[in-house]
Amino acid sequence: MRKIVVSGLVALSLVTSSAVAAKVLAEVNGKKITTEDAAPMLAQSGMKFEQLPPQIKQKVVDQLIERELLKEKAIKSGVEKSKEYQEALKKLKADLALEIWMRKQYNSINVSDKEAKDFYKKNIDKFKQPEMVHARHILVKSEKEAKDIIATLKKTPKNKLKEKFIELAKNKSTGPSGKRGGDLGFFTKGQMVKPFSEAAFSLKPGEFTKTPVKTQFGYHIIYVEEKKPAKTVAFDKVKDKIKSQLKMQKFQEKIKTVAEKLKKSAKIKKNI
Repeated sequence: MRKIVVSGLVALSLVTSSAVAAKVLAEVNGKKITTEDAAPMLAQSGMKFEQLPPQIKQKVVDQLIERELLKEKAIKSGVEKSKEYQEALKKLKADLALEIWMRKQYNSINVSDKEAKDFYKKNIDKFKQPEMVHARHILVKSEKEAKDIIATLKKTPKNKLKEKFIELAKNKSTGPSGKRGGDLGFFTKGQMVKPFSEAAFSLKPGEFTKTPVKTQFGYHIIYVEEKKPAKTVAFDKVKDKIKSQLKMQKFQEKIKTVAEKLKKSAKIKKNI
């Protein structure tokens, strides 16, 4: 149920937003073709019409023009009078009615700041951010190579240490981060193998490991750029996210309650 409900709401919101920003791409017998018409065709790719290369844009517009012409031909053929068309239209109307009704149910739900704050207090552990470190590393195959690099770093002036480390990482490191100067970004203790993690978190910003750190990947020299202490994310920064989560929970509960009530008074026959 959750997957259906969420996708429905998303689809409706996309229709609303795309209608507002629709741009006319072509006209066929007086009928305007817009970016809104192109959206379903591009939905699977996750791209917007504006993001497409010029040649692809032209192909999409050509396909939309052909589609419009074929739709006109289909209507003129009298297909709307067929039994198949009437049955499909009836189903589409019912599905659309459900989508719009669900959107109205969702929009009618309110979550107060107090409810959000109460959730925050009861689930404070979910909003705790562990200590993090921003580090770089140089990975080599042998201990000797690692020691030679450390010797070079020890001779480097402190104000040029980071620059030198980046240079050595690009030239010496066998790891995939080498081309980025060994940059690993921020990470928590649990995200790295134990020997590496313990070494990185023992350093202060601006320091590097004076002995090679051995792991199953090889020998590392680690340089720490920055540290972020453990903290609890402030309520104001997560309030909107909490309210959205609680609203969805309320919505799902409401739909489930309505569905259960309808089942009791409905004539249901299962064939499986």
